[in-house]
Amino acid sequence: MRLAKYLAHAGIASRRASEVLIAEGRVSVDGEKVLDPARDVDSRNKILFDGERVGSGPAIRVVYALNKPSGVVSTAADTHGRPTVVEMVRSGAASSRRLYPVGRLDVDSTGLILLTDDGDLAHRLTHPSFEVPKRYIARVSGGAVSERALQALRDGIFLDDGKTAPAKARQIAAGHLELTIHEGRKRQVRRMCEAVGHPVRELKRVGFGSLDLGAIPEGKSRRLSLPEVEALLAPTDQDRVA
Repeated sequence: MRLAKYLAHAGIASRRASEVLIAEGRVSVDGEKVLDPARDVDSRNKILFDGERVGSGPAIRVVYALNKPSGVVSTAADTHGRPTVVEMVRSGAASSRRLYPVGRLDVDSTGLILLTDDGDLAHRLTHPSFEVPKRYIARVSGGAVSERALQALRDGIFLDDGKTAPAKARQIAAGHLELTIHEGRKRQVRRMCEAVGHPVRELKRVGFGSLDLGAIPEGKSRRLSLPEVEALLAPTDQDRVA
């Protein structure tokens, strides 16, 4: 089988997109970089794409981490023509994938959002029963936040859709909070802060499960490694919100 066709069957990209990936030098066969998409290969060959083994079995699923800017919507498409998170990672191997955001960030919020083509993985990361923590930095109005307000956030806030689960909350500077939640209600952090008298002025997600935003520049993304994905799916007890 031709190498480009082999990559397409493995779920890496379409055949045409696979030819581009090969020409970019991102594929090796038996330890040797191969630039010819017509190279004959089979399951006995050790084929690597970006250093990861490619098999002829189930398709390789991908997860991308994006540092979302303000003004970008967390959907695959937008009827109002606004830029979307999916458009921001459509490059290289991602161009042939049908990626979907894992949960959402408000259009005016920034920071870490994940995208994947694996629906089961997205469910594991977003369903409240799995308690995957999400960490935010919020700049709030109203000056320094009192210990009473912080404790209310930790205990859970009564919102119009019910009481929130306990959160981790601390003030890292006057009017700047670090909040960790494991639910995913609409505009939850903003509503929680407003309920204690400190409306959010800026909100940035800086952590998702075991993953930190790190040094990803705003508007840029990177593909997660297999160990990073496995760590996301197996949060430790200390990562969970008490």
